[in-house]
Amino acid sequence: MTLQLGDTVPNFTQQSTAGEINFYDWAGDSWVVFFSHPADYTPVCTTELGEVAKLKPEFEKRRAKVIALSVDDVNSHNGWVGDINETQSTTVNYPIIADADSSVANLYGMIHPNANAKVTVRTVFVVDPNKKLRLTITYPPSTGRNFDEILRAIDSLQLTDNYSVATPVNWKDGEDVVVSPAISTPDAKQKFPKGVTEIKPYLRMTPQPNR
Repeated sequence: MTLQLGDTVPNFTQQSTAGEINFYDWAGDSWVVFFSHPADYTPVCTTELGEVAKLKPEFEKRRAKVIALSVDDVNSHNGWVGDINETQSTTVNYPIIADADSSVANLYGMIHPNANAKVTVRTVFVVDPNKKLRLTITYPPSTGRNFDEILRAIDSLQLTDNYSVATPVNWKDGEDVVVSPAISTPDAKQKFPKGVTEIKPYLRMTPQPNR
């Protein structure tokens, strides 16, 4: 299955380190960051899962839940969590889905045969409260993810959902944003009372409207 942006992500019920999870029920009305791992007891994954545990308060500020998947069983996951906590000086505080039969990995297209038919790639799915896929980033198994970038992307998605703006290159929360091309400059000046700077007719900047 190939999931594309805007698709409704598929539901599933699977065992996890937090017990049986029905994905839709667990997600509720939250944003979700769902990320896959090639296998348990692997070095890059160990650092990633520890980092996400440390960043969980940041995801919670954004009304986002985090959930991981690895193609091993719950007993293996539970043993691995002990190693993660020990080596990363943290406590894994979110579920890790068990997917020993690769059913969820196949459902979400996490296995890329031309890269490696035996393991999942490092895919991140950002899902909104309507269960729509809003962002996906796929890394090869050898490359660890940048979760600060994922937080930044969620900030952008949530901002641009509520205001007629886009976020420019390397944007961070609190910085100026781009006025939507669909709005004329006179209308933009009414809509954004903090000011509109016209660099080109198609490139107008305004202070972040919710700051």
